[in-house]
Amino acid sequence: MSVKVTTDQTFEEDTNKGVTITDFWATWCGPCKMQAPVIEQLADELGDKVSFTKLDVDENPETASKFGVMSIPTLLVKKDGQVVDTLVGFHPKEQLQEVLAQYI
Repeated sequence: MSVKVTTDQTFEEDTNKGVTITDFWATWCGPCKMQAPVIEQLADELGDKVSFTKLDVDENPETASKFGVMSIPTLLVKKDGQVVDTLVGFHPKEQLQEVLAQYI
């Protein structure tokens, strides 16, 4: 399973069903570059239970602003369209697995 690129225009549609995790990131962000492969690994492992999206905050400022993203990477977990968790900063795979296990 792969991580879907989402935008201000498609975010709500991309994250309104089931459990989703969105990686708010930017191309210049070092911690974001560390987080991306972890998200890819989880998408491969949990893609049948969780939808994974990523949103570039520089290209899509409206959604980042709507959800109060002040620092990146920020990971936003939604279940059935409702925000259930927000994680700021780099998080190792094991920690993200524990968080997601609460919702799947």
